[in-house]
Amino acid sequence: MTKAEIVSEISRTTGLEKGAVLDIVEKFMEVVKDTMSGGENIYLRGFGSFVVKTRKEKTARNISKNTAIKIPEHKIPSFKPSRVFLDEVK
Repeated sequence: MTKAEIVSEISRTTGLEKGAVLDIVEKFMEVVKDTMSGGENIYLRGFGSFVVKTRKEKTARNISKNTAIKIPEHKIPSFKPSRVFLDEVK
């Protein structure tokens, strides 16, 4: 499902205009990105958690050049669905 399809579905079920729904969806995504880039986690009860995880430094290999490179410690965004979410999907 694409963002446009999500906007259309929310608009259809709520009766709100697509433009207003699009603004809300865009703002939600912006808030999630800004909050997570600040290192904070987001918890949505009954849906899931957007969590910032830290990957440790590791050594990797460049096979074509046969060299070792170090990948520094870095943060990645992650999503963990809630139990309710998982039960509905199953």
